[in-house]
Amino acid sequence: MSQSDDTQGLSPVRINIPLEIRLYVIQLLQQTLSCTLDLRSQLKQACWNVKGHDLVLLHALFATMATELDAHTDLVAERLVVLGGVARGTVRTAATHSRLPEYPGAIMDGDAHVRALAERFAPYATALRADIAHATEVEDAGSAALYTDISRGVDTRLGFLAAYLHRDGARTEPTRQDGRQAARHDGRRAE
Repeated sequence: MSQSDDTQGLSPVRINIPLEIRLYVIQLLQQTLSCTLDLRSQLKQACWNVKGHDLVLLHALFATMATELDAHTDLVAERLVVLGGVARGTVRTAATHSRLPEYPGAIMDGDAHVRALAERFAPYATALRADIAHATEVEDAGSAALYTDISRGVDTRLGFLAAYLHRDGARTEPTRQDGRQAARHDGRRAE
């Protein structure tokens, strides 16, 4: 793809960030937009399907987290457009470009939903922190600040999910695709 192909969809802006940097940051923001939309849809999946004794608590938590991701989505899309890009936020685009794992479709238990969400929030949080560094490296302070603000909120929610899993001795180790607990960091199976 030539540079003229890359810049065809850009709107003219008066921000004095060089074109190459704007293109790079727009790509970062678009990836974040896709992952954020995907994560929000996974939260709604959990919210709609959670069952068990903590139904009310978890339903409210998941709904609140989804609302927060809505706000993050708007901020990311707005920054992307301010830099001259086009926010591509359809479900199809998000599904195609998200790097998050697919949400397990058949779970209903509250602990299983919390674990599945934690397993998706963790790589999302990691990607946000990497994007802070990427935006900082190219001296886009505005995008770095945006990523920092979002990262703080996501880290807090990831902490809530982890804290929930620590109650009553619930396992916090990641689950495998087959539903069994993954190996612990010391190499032994979680019991």
